[in-house]
Amino acid sequence: MARVKRLILAALIAATLPGAAWAQAQVPVAAQIGTPPDELLPPVIHHPRFFAKRVTGYLPVRDGTRLRYSVLLPRGKGPFPVIVNYSGYDPGSIGGAAYLDDNTAMSVNLDASLVAAGYAVVGINARGTACSEGQFEFLARSYGEDGRDAIEWIAGQPWSNGAVGMANWSWAGMSQLATASEQPPHLKAIAPGMPLGDARLDSWYPGGVPAPGFVDGWWGYLHSRWASAEASAKAEGDTKCLAQIATNVRTAETNRLPAILIRHPLRDDYIEIRNLAARTSRITVPVFSMEVFQDEAVMARMGYFQETIDPSRLWYLQTNGAHDLYVSARYRQELIAFFDRFVKGQANNFEATPHVQVWIEGALKGPGAAMFENFTPALTFSHATFPMPVTPMALALSAGGRLVPGGGKGQADGFDYPMRGPGVNYEFGKDGWEPLRAGWQRGTLAYTTAAFDHDVLAYGPASADLWVTNTNADADLQVTVTEVRPDGQEMFVQRGWLRLSDRAQDPVKSTALRPWPIDRPETMVAMVPGQPALARIEVQKFAHAFRKGSRLRLWIDTPSQYGGNLFAPQSVPMRIEVLHDRDHASRLMIGTVPNVAIPPARAECGTVLHQPCRADPLADGRPPQEILP
Repeated sequence: MARVKRLILAALIAATLPGAAWAQAQVPVAAQIGTPPDELLPPVIHHPRFFAKRVTGYLPVRDGTRLRYSVLLPRGKGPFPVIVNYSGYDPGSIGGAAYLDDNTAMSVNLDASLVAAGYAVVGINARGTACSEGQFEFLARSYGEDGRDAIEWIAGQPWSNGAVGMANWSWAGMSQLATASEQPPHLKAIAPGMPLGDARLDSWYPGGVPAPGFVDGWWGYLHSRWASAEASAKAEGDTKCLAQIATNVRTAETNRLPAILIRHPLRDDYIEIRNLAARTSRITVPVFSMEVFQDEAVMARMGYFQETIDPSRLWYLQTNGAHDLYVSARYRQELIAFFDRFVKGQANNFEATPHVQVWIEGALKGPGAAMFENFTPALTFSHATFPMPVTPMALALSAGGRLVPGGGKGQADGFDYPMRGPGVNYEFGKDGWEPLRAGWQRGTLAYTTAAFDHDVLAYGPASADLWVTNTNADADLQVTVTEVRPDGQEMFVQRGWLRLSDRAQDPVKSTALRPWPIDRPETMVAMVPGQPALARIEVQKFAHAFRKGSRLRLWIDTPSQYGGNLFAPQSVPMRIEVLHDRDHASRLMIGTVPNVAIPPARAECGTVLHQPCRADPLADGRPPQEILP
């Protein structure tokens, strides 16, 4: 996976840099991906053959399309319980030459651990991807239907004992939601990590704001995964696979994600089909869900699919950090115990595991390719049942750039739009804040609490409820929550976004702590210049310990870059004002978890994964709205 990680990071950064070669349509994919600096590349790992036997072939689904599969069998007589990896990357080629050189989308080490635990591991490529037949169409309804057919086919094979589970993250997490929603009889459990539950609000248009950077870069990464399958097919002399890859590279272009979003820029029926969370209430098997708060790829929202699952069948792990933390050894231990209980049927008392676990202040403890496997949280807390109960804390925006309990006061504060806020984790291979631009004070607002006189454990999502006016029909807002530490450093916590025309809220799904845009064309409304409107901005899910002596800060500005997600906000210049008088109570609503013992020592800046620090730009105590550039 080391080689894959550097490919995807290079691709995403290339896609988001101004004037990058990525934008040149005629440049071959390999040239577009580029090569990161040598000092950032971990060594390529060659894995020993850890499985006793490999079986490959093509399985049929209901319309006659044949999907490429590869099976890695453990030692022993069998038949075996089965764990499935299903996506459009390269799972149908697991066990091949490229895979054993760590050139694969998922984790070889995870597969090896599953095989060692007595599971047959099956990789399946989605239709129209890599070596599989059919027409590619991302997250079409056929994706789940094919998954159901594949599970039932697997259950009838001589090497399978009929008990099937599903594992892995990202696209392979989405496959689990799509497949389990179709209720295949032989599916026993799923463990989806970091999926898009609602692709539009989770990734393509968070808060209604277009974020094309990741989508454009992801397409090149997808082709790199088919190149991995091609390399293995060449080593094996598999001409059928090679011919199908050539066909798929040509025919998939019609439905590449950038093309789809050009044709469907709003939530129409075509896009709504990709809303997997609209069907996850049909899932009846046990679910072990993993989520990363500062996910640089798909973010943390996940369509809130967990709320549609029977809470007695849901185990939910949340953590700070990066998209690939599904491979962490700490998580893997619990993952295999989950499968042992619900796929193998062992009486191992997994049911006693808290239904909600939260890891924070996690850091990477190992070098190179093993770094995500050695991820270690410094603070954990849990709750026996889902959801985790929280106590709301209201902080009002007020004069002088203050966040205060109770009500705010003072005249409105304004900023010039669209001066982008600083990017976070924007640079290849590094956590960090983008440097502030000249005159940055004109393009942002900031509101800061007094120093806390006690520890505060915040647990999201949160809601920035802002009364705003502007001088045009529409604009896009970004809010950033940070911790201002006594040592003069400011640590990133989380962000949220909203297109003002998409501000209409779903009255059923919205709560005081979580706004939920209706996000339908018929509910979008232009701003009336000079007329105040309430903009409720969802701050993505997070957990963070604000220790005694720290302060909490809320920044308001124009969307910029967050990991691989580069936003494309409305570009018409205007003046935006945020009101905080008696009649327009702008506030930040945050959930807090009481009675958790927080270690007094703060994490060292630069060690907490994906939560970088910078020197406090407001160290003199004045908010930007009071500083002349």
